[in-house]
Amino acid sequence: MTWLITGGAGYIGSHVAHAMADAGERVVVLDDLSTGIRERLPESIPLVKGSTLDRELLDRTIAEHSVTGVVHLAAKKQVPQSVAEPLLYYRENVHGLEVLLSAVIDAGLQHFVFSSSAAVYGMPDVDLVTEDTPCAPINPYGETKLAGEWLVRATGKAHGLATTCLRYFNVAGAAQPELADVGIFNLVPMVFEKLDQGLAPLIFGDDYPTPDGTCIRDYIHVQDIASAHLAAARRLAAGATGDLTVNIGRGEGVSVTEMVGRIRTITGHEAVEPKVEGRRPGDPARVVASAERIRSELGWSAQYGVDEMISSAWAGWRARHDA
Repeated sequence: MTWLITGGAGYIGSHVAHAMADAGERVVVLDDLSTGIRERLPESIPLVKGSTLDRELLDRTIAEHSVTGVVHLAAKKQVPQSVAEPLLYYRENVHGLEVLLSAVIDAGLQHFVFSSSAAVYGMPDVDLVTEDTPCAPINPYGETKLAGEWLVRATGKAHGLATTCLRYFNVAGAAQPELADVGIFNLVPMVFEKLDQGLAPLIFGDDYPTPDGTCIRDYIHVQDIASAHLAAARRLAAGATGDLTVNIGRGEGVSVTEMVGRIRTITGHEAVEPKVEGRRPGDPARVVASAERIRSELGWSAQYGVDEMISSAWAGWRARHDA
């Protein structure tokens, strides 16, 4: 098989591309390089520069590279931006997916992996979020991911396309320093930035109904995310039919206070005390995945812990900021 990986030069996408290629899968990447970086990919992985909105390019890429399956990661993914620019997010994330699926069906492909997000759940009021927890996204980004799942499943049912939707939780870490996340939108790089500036890391709210009063999240290493995509693709290639939706998480919660403490220790900034500010709107107290279904369906489980996420992300941060 040859897998087309959309968004494969991005932070998560490049890890997926490396994992699949290293496992012996043939891959080709489509990326518009708006946030992706060409240097994340080895020369052995072909890169087609362009968008999923470009139907002619999709048709040509599928034909020229003899693509037989798709792993779709290309998407806009910043929550605040989605609130400010919902039309952009629906165009890129939903219409782009519709164009891609049309090309997939017309080419007669039978395997499709869709990268979704825990954002589809919104603010779940449960100890463990299962795949059957009601979806109630609270921002346009989450809405587009849920709409994407609907579109993928409906297309699969109508056209005999075997599909898998992967809902992943809080991603961190890097397989190699050069593959690290360059954005400063999530907790780990936000704390890194403050520590580098000699400022106190910020904790938003310490009055939640949790043991230490701060939010609890399920952090997952990006290498585990990549291996889950590989497992999903191989399940489809082995002949799985129908649709499957699974969480990608460790099933373990870590509070913001604990996470910041671990970051301070690993980076050697124990003396810098965090600063507590007021809650941010829309932050649920606890979001932790149930990882039972992915274990039973894909034989997959997370291999990396929080300290490995932090240390590998810090190595990537230092490589960029010390250069």
